Amino acid sequence: MTPAQEKRLGQAFLRSIKSSETLLSEPFAKQYIEELGKTLVSASGNQQNKSFNFFILDNPAINAFAGPDGHIGVYTGLILTTQSESELAAVIAHEIAHVTQNHLMRAFHNANQLSLPSAAVLLAAVVLGAAAGGDAALATAIGGQAALIQQQINFTRTNEKEADRIGIQTLFDSSFEPHAMPVFFERMGRANRAYASELPEFLRTHPVTTNRIADSLSRAEQHPYKQHQSSLGYHLLKAALKEESFYKASQSEKYFATNLEEGRYRNKTAQQYGLYLSYMRQHKYKDAESILNQALSEQPLEAVLLISQAKLYQQTGRPKQAIELLEDSLLVLPGNYPLSLKLAELKLHSDLADDAIVLLNGQLQLRPDDDEIYRLVAQAYAKKDDKISAHAFQADYMYLNGQLEPAIQQLEIALQQKGIDFYQASKLEAKLKAYKQENEQVKADKKLSGK
Repeated sequence: MTPAQEKRLGQAFLRSIKSSETLLSEPFAKQYIEELGKTLVSASGNQQNKSFNFFILDNPAINAFAGPDGHIGVYTGLILTTQSESELAAVIAHEIAHVTQNHLMRAFHNANQLSLPSAAVLLAAVVLGAAAGGDAALATAIGGQAALIQQQINFTRTNEKEADRIGIQTLFDSSFEPHAMPVFFERMGRANRAYASELPEFLRTHPVTTNRIADSLSRAEQHPYKQHQSSLGYHLLKAALKEESFYKASQSEKYFATNLEEGRYRNKTAQQYGLYLSYMRQHKYKDAESILNQALSEQPLEAVLLISQAKLYQQTGRPKQAIELLEDSLLVLPGNYPLSLKLAELKLHSDLADDAIVLLNGQLQLRPDDDEIYRLVAQAYAKKDDKISAHAFQADYMYLNGQLEPAIQQLEIALQQKGIDFYQASKLEAKLKAYKQENEQVKADKKLSGK
C-alpha cells in the first residue's frame, strides 16, 4: 500500500469510526490527548515520519486501538482505569509502536482487496468489535470478509512483544516512567484472574500473560528509575470523566467533597474542578463559583479553569463578562485552541458572527480536519444569513463525521442558492462529485456483499 493509499484509507476509516462511535468533542480533552500523543511520537523513533491522529471515544470500554495511517483511539474507560499519566502513556506508546513497526499492514493488505470505502468500513467494524469486546460492530462488517480480517488484526505474540519493547523505550525517552507498562499489565493480569470469563476489553485484544509481565518488567528495569509527575491536564480530564460517570450529580458532589475534606487525592485542583462540575450540573452556581475561585487562586492561567469561569458567567447572565475574560486570557495564551473555540461560541450567542469567524478561521488553518470548528463556522455563517457558506461548512462537518449522504444534501442545497459565484460553484461541484462517487461505491459494495 502506498502512503497516499494508506492516507485515503485512514481518512475513510476515521469517518466510519465517527459514524458508529461517539468521540469526545470537548476541546481541552482533544488537545490533551493530541499533545500526549505527539510527545510520545517524537520519542518513538518514527523514522518513516508516519502521521498520527489521536482521539478519545466516549465509551466505558477499557481499551485502545490503532487504525490505518496512525489513527489511534483511546476509550474513556481506559483513561479512568489508569492510575497515573505514565500508565496512559504506556498504552498509547504500545499502539504507536504497532504503527511504526508496520504491524498493521498485514490486515490492511487483505482489506485493500476491497474498494477504499468498503475497506474502511470493514476495518472500523473489526477494530471496534475487538476493542469494545463484543460482536455488535462485527455484524456491520461486509460479507464474510470480517472473520478473515479479524484473524489478521489480532497481533501475534511477537508483534505484542516488540510493541512492548519499543513502547518502554519510548516511555523512557519521553520522560515517562518505564515501569508504568509492567505495573499496568500486572493490574490487568490480576483483573484477568478476577473476571474469569467476563474479561475487560483490554485483555481480549492485548492478552496479558505471566511471561509478558515478566518480560516487560525486565526491560523496564534496564532503565534508571525516573519519577514522572502526572500533568494537571491528565488529572483534570480524569476528574471530568469521573464526574460524568455518576448518574446523579449529588453522588459526584459527595465523592469530590469527601475527597477534598479527607485529603484523598493526588491533585487538589482536579478534585476542586470535579466538585465545580457537580455543582454546575445541579445549578448550584454560588457553590460552583466559590470552589472555582479556590482552584483559580492556585492555577490562574489554566485554560480549563478559565473556560469554566466563562461558562459560569454565561449561565448566570453575565455574557459580556465571559467574553471579556476569554479575550484577556487569549492575550496571555495566544492561539489557545479551547479558549478560542469557547470565545467563538460566546461571540455567536452575542450575535458577533464576524468576530467568531475570524477566530475560527485562525484555528481552521491549524486544525483543517477538526469537525467541531466546521460546525461552529457553519453556525456563524447561518447567523450572517450566508446560506451558501453555511451549507458548505455544514457539509464538511457531516462528511468528517461519516454522514456521507447528509453531506451530499448540504452541498446540493448550497449550489441551489441565489447569488452563488462561479468560483464557489466550481469548488462545491468538485467536492459534490467526489462525495457522490464515494457514496456510489459504498452502495455498490453493499449490494455485492448482499447487505
